Amino acid sequence: MTHDLSDAVDHTPAYSAPDLTNCEREPIHIPGAIQPHGLLLALDAEHRVVTASRNCAQLLGRPALDLIGLDVREAIGDEPSASVAQAVAADDMSTPIRTRMPAGPGDLADVDVDIIVHRSGGRVVVELEPVSVPLPSQAVSYRSARAAVTRLTQSATTAELCAQLASEIRSLTGFDRVMVYRFDEEWNGEVVAEDRRDDLNPFLGLHYPSTDIPAQARRLYTVNWTRLIADIHYAPVALEPVIDPSTGSPLDLSHSVLRSVSPIHIEYLSNMGVSASMSVSLVKDGLLWGLVACHHYSGPHRVPYDARSAAEFLGQTASQLIDDREQADNHTDELKASVTLARITAALAADSRPVYDALLDDPRLLELVDAQGVALFVDGRMMTRGVVPPDADLHFISRQLDVPGGRPVASHHLTALDPDLARVSDVAAGALRIGNGPDRWLMWVRPEIERTVDWGGDPTNKALALAENPNVRLSPRRSFAKWRQVVRGRSLPWQGWQVGVAQSLREHLSGELLRRSHEHTAIAESLQRTVVLEEAPTVEGHDVLARYRPAKGSQLGGDWWDAFHLPDGRFVVSVGDVAGHGVTAATAMAQVRTALRAYMFDGHSPAACLDRLDVLVQSLLPGQTATAVVVVLDPVTGVVELANAGHPPPLVLSGHTCRPLEQAGRPLLGVATGAARTDRIMLGEGDILLAYTDGLVERRGVEIDDSIAHLASAASGSDHSDTLDTWIEDLLTAVPGTLDDDLTVVALRRSTARPGGPA
Repeated sequence: MTHDLSDAVDHTPAYSAPDLTNCEREPIHIPGAIQPHGLLLALDAEHRVVTASRNCAQLLGRPALDLIGLDVREAIGDEPSASVAQAVAADDMSTPIRTRMPAGPGDLADVDVDIIVHRSGGRVVVELEPVSVPLPSQAVSYRSARAAVTRLTQSATTAELCAQLASEIRSLTGFDRVMVYRFDEEWNGEVVAEDRRDDLNPFLGLHYPSTDIPAQARRLYTVNWTRLIADIHYAPVALEPVIDPSTGSPLDLSHSVLRSVSPIHIEYLSNMGVSASMSVSLVKDGLLWGLVACHHYSGPHRVPYDARSAAEFLGQTASQLIDDREQADNHTDELKASVTLARITAALAADSRPVYDALLDDPRLLELVDAQGVALFVDGRMMTRGVVPPDADLHFISRQLDVPGGRPVASHHLTALDPDLARVSDVAAGALRIGNGPDRWLMWVRPEIERTVDWGGDPTNKALALAENPNVRLSPRRSFAKWRQVVRGRSLPWQGWQVGVAQSLREHLSGELLRRSHEHTAIAESLQRTVVLEEAPTVEGHDVLARYRPAKGSQLGGDWWDAFHLPDGRFVVSVGDVAGHGVTAATAMAQVRTALRAYMFDGHSPAACLDRLDVLVQSLLPGQTATAVVVVLDPVTGVVELANAGHPPPLVLSGHTCRPLEQAGRPLLGVATGAARTDRIMLGEGDILLAYTDGLVERRGVEIDDSIAHLASAASGSDHSDTLDTWIEDLLTAVPGTLDDDLTVVALRRSTARPGGPA
C-alpha cells in the first residue's frame, strides 16, 4: 500500500499538505494528530482538559469535545489523575506511570496503562497507552538490561559496539531488521551495522542521502530519543481542538510518544515495504551521531513501552561509549603522532637555524599528519616540501581556510569552498591550515582519493526532478536498489587528533619563537604581568593577600599564583612554579596557569586538574617540569580541598600553632609518574592557609625541611590579628640566607564573619 499525499491534510490537520519541494520546512512537530494506539490529553495549569484526541470516545467512552473543560480526574479517574498530579507537583515526569484504569465505558476500562507526562509550553501533556503483552524476548528486567549493557561495554571498537547494539535492540524489540545508521559531516547516512532476518537482503554498507532525513527531523531526534510507528497504515487521530484557543497555535508534540508522523515519511517507508518502524537516537556531544533504525515487514508491530524505554537506555549507553571507542580506534595513530611531534620539537630546540627553515627541512613534518605536501609562508617567503600545487593556488586555499586567531582549520573537500579548486584536486583536494600571525601560515595538503559509494537508491533523483519542472508534485523515492557512484574531489578526511596535533605544533612554534627571539622578551614580560594577578579578588568572610618578588636582576621566572571564583560559589587559589628563568619559563608558566584555570572551570577535582596538567606539560612542553598546589575553598563551610604536585607543602596556622600540610601527592608535573590526590581540611575562624613557592624557603646549603620549619615557626610567632600585610612582609625575609629565586606567597584567612551572616 502506498499513501497518497493528497490525504496529508487529514494526516496532519494542523498544516496544509506538504510535498517534497517544501519537506525541509515541514512543521512535523505540530501535526495536530497522534497515532491511534493511545490517547492524548493536554491540561492547563488547573489540570483542566484543553485538548483531547478524538479517540477518547472509543478509549474512554466520552467524546473529546465533552472532555474539554473537565478536571482530568473526571476524564481518566481518581487513581490515574492522582499519579499525574503527583508527577507534575514533583516536577518529575521522566518516569512513566503504570496504573489501572477504573471500570466504566470505553476500551480502556479496567485495563493496565502506561501514562507518559511531559510539558509543552504552558500545557501538561498526558498520553495513555494500554500495556501490551510483550514477546518473550521483549521482557525487560534489571538483570537483562544490565547484561545488555555489559555486552556493549565489552566491545573494543566502534564497529563492534554498533554491531552489538543492533543485535541487542533487535532481540529486545522483535523487529525484522535493525540497522545502526551513522551520519557524515554532510548528514548523509551509512549503515554501519545490521541485524536482520535471514531472508532479507542486507543493507550493511549502503549510504543514504541527507534529504532522506531533513534537518527538522534530525532536530527532533535529539529532543525525543525514540519514535515508534506501530503501523504505517494507521489512520491519524486528530486533536480537538487542533488550534489551542489560548495560544492560537497547534500543540507542540516534539516530546510526544504518540506524535503522528509526516505523510512524506509514511510514503517513504511504504515504498521500502516497511509496515512498522522504530528509531533510537545516538547523540554525541549534543549532536546527532546516528540512529538505530528498526524496520518490520510482516504487519503492524507495537513494541511495549518498557521495551522501548530499555532500547532508549541502550541507545544512551551506546552514545556515551561511542566517544570512548572512537578515541580508542585512533589511539595508536595518536600516540605515534605525539612521539613524532616530540621529536620534531626537540630537533627544533637543538637546531641553530631559523625556526621555520629547520621545521621545513624535517621530513617528519609530512608524517605528522599523514600528508603528501606541506607549504609554509613566512614574512613574504613561500617554502614547500613534498607535492603541492602552485604558489598562487596555495595562497588561494589558505585564504579560504583562514580564521581569526590562526586556529587549525581542515577540509577534505576543497571544491566545496570553491569549485575552481577542482583543477588542483590531484594534489590538493584537502588541506589542514594553522596560522601564526597575519603573514605566517603552515598548510598541509592531501590529494584526491577516488572512492566508490554504494547508495540505497540514486541520491540525486530529487534534484533531477526539480530541474525538470519545479511545479511538479514530487514523491519520495521508490527505488532503494543499490546505486553505485564514484566520488571524486575529496581527500582522506582529517581526523580530530590530527587537527589537535597541528594545534600542538602551532603552540610549540610560538614557544620556540619566543624562546629564540630577544625582540619578544618585552612581550613575555608583559605576558607575565598580565597573567599573574596584582591583587586577589575578594571573598566574603575571608581575607586573601598575595605577594610576588622577582629573582635577582628582575629575571623572568616561572612562578605564578591565581585566584578566582567558580560558578558554584567556591573559591580557587593556585600557586605554582615552572622550572627555569627567562622567556621559556614565563611562556610555559602562562600556558600551565591558563590550562589549570580551564580545567577547574570544566568541573574537575583539584587532583584531576593536576593529572591533566602533567599530560599537558609532557605533550606541549617537552623537557619542561613544574610544581603546583591547588586549593579550593567553600566560603560557606570553610571546607578546603587541596592537591599537590611536587610543590612545597602549604602551612596552616591555627591560633599560634603552625603546621605544614604534608600530602602524598604526585611528583613534578611533566615526569609522567604517579597520580595526584585530593585531601580535605576545615578552616576555623581566624585560621590561615599559606601557599608559597620554593623561592621563599630554598637556601643554598640548607635542608628545605629545616627552612620550612623555620618559616612555620616565624608564621606562628608573628602578629596576624589585624591585616595580613605586615605579617606577610615579615615572612618574606623570615628564612635566613640569600634570596636567589623569584618567590610567591598567598595567604587565605577565614575571618570571624560568615558569608551571608553578621559581620
